[in-house]
Amino acid sequence: MKTILSQRLRQAAEEHRAGGGGGGVDVKLSLQDLVRLHGESSLAVLLMLLAVVSVLPVAGAGTLMSLGIWAVAWSWVRERETLSLPARLGSLSLNERWSGRCLHGLAWLYESSQRLMRPRWAWLSHAGTRAWWGAWIALMGFVIFVPLPLGNVLPSLSLVLLSLGWMFRDGLALLLSTAVGLVGVAYGLSVGHLAVQAFDRMMDLLPK
Repeated sequence: MKTILSQRLRQAAEEHRAGGGGGGVDVKLSLQDLVRLHGESSLAVLLMLLAVVSVLPVAGAGTLMSLGIWAVAWSWVRERETLSLPARLGSLSLNERWSGRCLHGLAWLYESSQRLMRPRWAWLSHAGTRAWWGAWIALMGFVIFVPLPLGNVLPSLSLVLLSLGWMFRDGLALLLSTAVGLVGVAYGLSVGHLAVQAFDRMMDLLPK
């Protein structure tokens, strides 16, 4: 199934490039378009797409995606398997360049995971762990929401690993998701601490 999906994404990327060459096709890609290309809207798929889009250079993408990520976290805890995208979130569009890159990137992601991932350490993807993973998704969404330089990268990667790990029932990917996310949290705390120190020093320099 993942092989077929990667082929579909590659084909969409080629059609997108042809449209950009003057074929009259709309070369902008929305989040809802990405969901349709997957042919399903499972929580794991939706979470991965939100995480991928959150790191793209689109104004306000991180903030908007974090709201969707929190909605996924809530549905994850409640053991729902699907979630409909709000209209505002689904209509978020990428420009021509990033639409093509996103399609190729997702295809590469599926092709790589097909080769590297397999079912193992199944207890980490057991239904009893859903509350933990739901809380983790919410935490990563919060880190993405906070406006830090490059602060979206590690939590987004953590969520991508979580999504793929859940799809393939690969416990190693889920453990890697936790490790990457912890580094992302540590980075956020470090940057926040430096910002507070800089603010305090600036206040000390002001005349009393």
